[in-house]
Amino acid sequence: MPGGCMKFPNDVDGDVLRSLQDQGFDFSQAVSIDFNVDFPYWPPSQKALAILENTFGHIEVYEPEDEYEGYVLFQLNDLLTHDLVVSTQEAATKLMQPYQGVCESWGVLT
Repeated sequence: MPGGCMKFPNDVDGDVLRSLQDQGFDFSQAVSIDFNVDFPYWPPSQKALAILENTFGHIEVYEPEDEYEGYVLFQLNDLLTHDLVVSTQEAATKLMQPYQGVCESWGVLT
């Protein structure tokens, strides 16, 4: 909130949110939030990709390149909150558990 000071939990996601707050990020406006799903093997199964797409909408598959691991990206357009970030990561990781996928990173363009 512009001009306000929001409190965030003392965890990795809270640290990122505090950093955004320090940069003047406007938490009162909906924003596109990127979530990355990582897999220990490549490529992920077509079934895993279908589940992600059916659950979160459009996905983008980023193939491994040079020293970068491949990942799958999906976006939500919503108010950025700690609860949203944590619950979305937990939901995506739970859905991808049978495929060894995890969702532990997210970001917004500032």
